[in-house]
Amino acid sequence: MSVLAILLLAPLVSALLIFLINILFPYAKQYLYTFFALMGSGVSGLLALYVGYYSYFEKEVFISHLFTWLSIGNFSIEVALKADALGSFMLLFVAPVSFLIHIYATGYMDKDKSYGRFFAYFNLFIFFMFLLVLADNPIIMFIGWEGVGLTSYALIGFYFKDIQNTYAGNKAFIVNRIGDFGFLSALMLLFLEIPSGGFSFSNIFLNLAQMEPSSLTLIAFLLFVGAMGKSAQIPLFVWLPDAMAGPTPVSALIHAATMVTAGVYMVARFAPLYNMTPEISLIISYVGALSALLAALIATRQYDIKKILAYSTMSQLGFMFMALGAGAYSTALFHMFTHAFFKALLFMAAGAIIVAYHHKQDIRELRGIQLPKIFKMMAIASLTIVAIPPFSAFFSKDAIMGALFVNGHVGIFMMAFVTSMLTAYYMSRMMFVLFFSKSKQEAMESPKSMLFPMMLLAILSVFAGFLNFPEVFGGNMHISHWLGLPDRAVLIPHAKELALMGINTFFVLLVIYNAYRKYAYTETIVTQHNDGLVANKFYIDALYQRFIVAPIAIISHFFEKWVSQFLIDNAINWSAFGYFKLGEIVAKAENGNVRLYALYMLFGVVFGFVYLYWSLRGAL
Repeated sequence: MSVLAILLLAPLVSALLIFLINILFPYAKQYLYTFFALMGSGVSGLLALYVGYYSYFEKEVFISHLFTWLSIGNFSIEVALKADALGSFMLLFVAPVSFLIHIYATGYMDKDKSYGRFFAYFNLFIFFMFLLVLADNPIIMFIGWEGVGLTSYALIGFYFKDIQNTYAGNKAFIVNRIGDFGFLSALMLLFLEIPSGGFSFSNIFLNLAQMEPSSLTLIAFLLFVGAMGKSAQIPLFVWLPDAMAGPTPVSALIHAATMVTAGVYMVARFAPLYNMTPEISLIISYVGALSALLAALIATRQYDIKKILAYSTMSQLGFMFMALGAGAYSTALFHMFTHAFFKALLFMAAGAIIVAYHHKQDIRELRGIQLPKIFKMMAIASLTIVAIPPFSAFFSKDAIMGALFVNGHVGIFMMAFVTSMLTAYYMSRMMFVLFFSKSKQEAMESPKSMLFPMMLLAILSVFAGFLNFPEVFGGNMHISHWLGLPDRAVLIPHAKELALMGINTFFVLLVIYNAYRKYAYTETIVTQHNDGLVANKFYIDALYQRFIVAPIAIISHFFEKWVSQFLIDNAINWSAFGYFKLGEIVAKAENGNVRLYALYMLFGVVFGFVYLYWSLRGAL
C-alpha cells in the first residue's frame, strides 16, 4: 500500500474501530479511544511530514491509483490520489495541526460521556479533509468536500440534546448545500466540456483553451460559489459564527486548517482557470475584501470569546480571497499556512479559559484572568494575527497588501488596510479585557495534554513566516518557489514594500495603544451598550430570516398542505377508495352460490352458441 493510501486511510480505520468499540463495548476504558484516535491522526501527521520533505527537497510527486470508477471509450474517471507541490504543502500543515488538536482534545473532552463518539467523528472529519486535498480529480475532491460538510454537521451539533446546537448544525449543513450546488453545477459543465482523456485536473487544464470564454466564466463563477459556502464569505457566511456550538476542539479544527480553508484551496487548485477569467478573479477579490471588512466590524462588538475568533476567521479568509483574486495564489496559501497555527492556538487558548472558568464565554464575565501560561500563548497568537513583526502573519498579510497595491486594486487595498486596523482593535480589546483588569480571577492551569500542543503552535506562530521570508529582507520565498503556481507577476520596489510595511505596523501599534487606554484596567466593556447596527451584526440574520427563510417556510407549508396532502395524498386515497368499492361490487359476483355459478355457465354456453351461429352464418 502506498504512502498516500496509508495517510488517507489511517484516520478512517481509527474512526471505524472507535465506532465499533463504542457500539459493542459501551463501557470501554477512555484510554482505548485515545489510543486509536491519536494513532490514526498521528500516522497521517508523520506521513504528511515525510511527503512534504520529499516534495520540497526532491521535487517528488506522490501518486497512488486506487481503482477506475468509470471508463467509457477513451474517457475515464480514476479514483486516484496525488500529492504534487500544492497537495504536499496543504498536508504539511493540515495533518500535523489536526494531530495537535487531537492531543488537545483528549484533555478538553476528558471524562465526557460521548468521548468515543467525539473522536470517531473527529477522525472521520480529517479523513474527508485528506481526501479533498489528495484527490486527483474534482469529483473525488467533491466527495471529500461533502464528507467534510457532513462530519462538521455532526460535530457542530455534537451536544444535540440542546436544541440550539442542533439548529446550529442544521444551519451549517443547509447553507453549505447552497454553495455545494454551485460546485456541483460547475463539475457538470466541466464534464460536458471535456471531450476525452479523463477527468483529472491535468487533463481539465489541458482542455481549458478549447472551451468557450462564456463557459469558462460560468464554471469559474460556480466554483467560487462553492468556495463562498465552505469558506464563509458573503453572502454564505452566516453559518460560521453559529458553528461555535460544538466543543472548542471542533472550532479549532474547522477554523484553523480544515473545512473553511477548503474553498481557498479549491480556488488555488483551479488557478489556471481563474487566470483565464479575470472578471471572476476581480469579483473574488471584492467579495473577499467586503467579507473581511464586514466580519472585522462585527467582531469589534462581540462579547462571546469564541464568536470574536469566529468572525476573525471569516475576516482572515477574506484576506486570502483578496490575494487569490489578485492572482497571488502562493501568497494566499502562505497566509493560510500561518493562519493555521495562530488560529488553532487562539481557539485552544480560548478553550482552556472556558474550561478553567466553568464554561463562561462572555469576556465581560472573564475579566482579570490569572492564567500566566495561557496569557503568554494567547498574546503570541494575538500579536501574530494583527501582523506585528517578526511574527509569521506579518510576512504573509503584508505580502497580500503588497500584491493588492502593486496590481492597482486601490479600493480593495484600502478595505484590507481598514480591516487590518480593525483586527488590531478587536483582538486588543479582547486581550485587555481578559487579562488587564482590576478584578482578579484565579484558576487552575490546563493539563499538559492541552498545554503541550499550544506551546508547539506558539513556536510555529512566531517562526513559520521565515519559511517564506521576503526578498526585501534577503529571503528566498521558499514556499512560493516550491508551490510553483501560475501567480501573476508582482514586482514591487523594495523601498515601496518597506514603506507599506512600516505604515501598516505604525497604525496597528497606534490602534493597540488606543485599545489599551480604552479597555485596560477600566470598566468600559461593562458600560458599553450592546445595541445598534454593528452589535446586532447588521441585522443580516434577521434579514435572512425575514426575506429568505420565512418565504421559503410559507411556500413549503403551502406545498405540504395543499399540494402534498390535498392534491397528491387525496388523489391516492380516492384512487384506493375507488378500487375498494369496485372490489366490493365484484365480490358480490363471487359469493359461493352454486346455482349462481350454474347460471354463469348457462349464460356462457348461450353466448358461445350465439357467437358461433353468427360466425358460421357470415362464412356461408
